[in-house]
Amino acid sequence: MGATLSNLTEGGGANGTGNGPGLGDIPESCVACVFMYLTPPEICNLARLNRAFRGAASSNAVWDSKLPSNYQDLLDLLPPDRHLNLSKKGIFALLSRPIPFDDGTKLALGLILQEVWVDRVTSGVCMSISAKAMLITGIEDRRYWSWIQTEESSQ
Repeated sequence: MGATLSNLTEGGGANGTGNGPGLGDIPESCVACVFMYLTPPEICNLARLNRAFRGAASSNAVWDSKLPSNYQDLLDLLPPDRHLNLSKKGIFALLSRPIPFDDGTKLALGLILQEVWVDRVTSGVCMSISAKAMLITGIEDRRYWSWIQTEESSQ
């Protein structure tokens, strides 16, 4: 079975003669339609199989379906020169890394208080807000808040 699959990916036929169609003969647009139902890591793995799959994996239509509907709002958190000429695949890769928002305040250890990113598998928007970055309206009185140091805490 493995030899048959190898022959298919290398352009050989199912019987190993090399005369029949292979996976490389599938139109790129068909591959792109299938990729829309896969997760980004699966797309990247399949892109290594052959040229048609690599081309389909670079299609803006495929990566547009993987970006969250509010991805433009996330891009607004970045300087325009970081995403101006990027493809949708490049934008997805950029948004998959944490982006500090608000003022991007850092703690003494270099930990960012507030950041947002796109999950690489689910394409969902993730957000991290440190407890020290949170403010509760109306209860900013020091009598109600005190930071208790524990062995498990990072600060």
